[in-house]
Amino acid sequence: MSAAKEEAPGAHHAQDAERGTPPPMASQGPTARTRIELQEAAEFIWLEADLLDRQDYSEWLALWTVTGHYVIPIDRDSVDYAAHLNIVFDDHAMRAARVQRLKSGLSMSASPSARTVRTASRFRRQDDVNGTAVIRCAQHLVEYKYDRTRLLAADVTYHLTRAHGGTLALERKVVRLVNSDDALFGIGYLL
Repeated sequence: MSAAKEEAPGAHHAQDAERGTPPPMASQGPTARTRIELQEAAEFIWLEADLLDRQDYSEWLALWTVTGHYVIPIDRDSVDYAAHLNIVFDDHAMRAARVQRLKSGLSMSASPSARTVRTASRFRRQDDVNGTAVIRCAQHLVEYKYDRTRLLAADVTYHLTRAHGGTLALERKVVRLVNSDDALFGIGYLL
C-alpha cells in the first residue's frame, strides 16, 4: 500500500505556469496582497478546526490577535456581546486562562477530555471592514465522551485580519449554537 503524496507548497503554481496561468496575485498590485480571499479564509478555518480537535491549544492561542474576542452568545441575535449574557466572552487573558484549565486536568468538564471531530462548511463572505474579512460558515462538532456521542451545530462568524508577515489572525470568533438557549452541560473543549 503506498502512502498518498502531499503536494509541496507552491507546486500547483508551477503547474499553473506550465499551462500559462500566472500564480495568484502575480500581476496584481500591493492591495491584492492584503485582501483575504474566501479560499484562504476557509483553509485558515480548517486549520483552526484541526488544532482544536487535536487539542493543540497553544497553537490555537497563537492564531489570535491580542485584541481578539472569542464569543458564544446565548441570544443568537445578539450583536452587543459586552452588554448581554454569553456562554463565553473571552479576551486574550480569558482565552489563556480557559486553555490552562482545559490542559490542567482539574476542570470536571474537561477530565477526561472529550474526543472531537468538527467540520466547517458553507463559507460565505459577509463583509470587509478596515482590512478585516468577515466570514460566516456552518460548523458540526461531534463529541465522544463517557460512551456517549453528542452533536453540536452552530453558525460561526470569523473576523480575520492579516498579522505581521502576512499570515491570517483571528480578531473575533462568534459561535452561535443552534441550541444556545437550551440547557448546555459539560462542554469541556473549545468550540
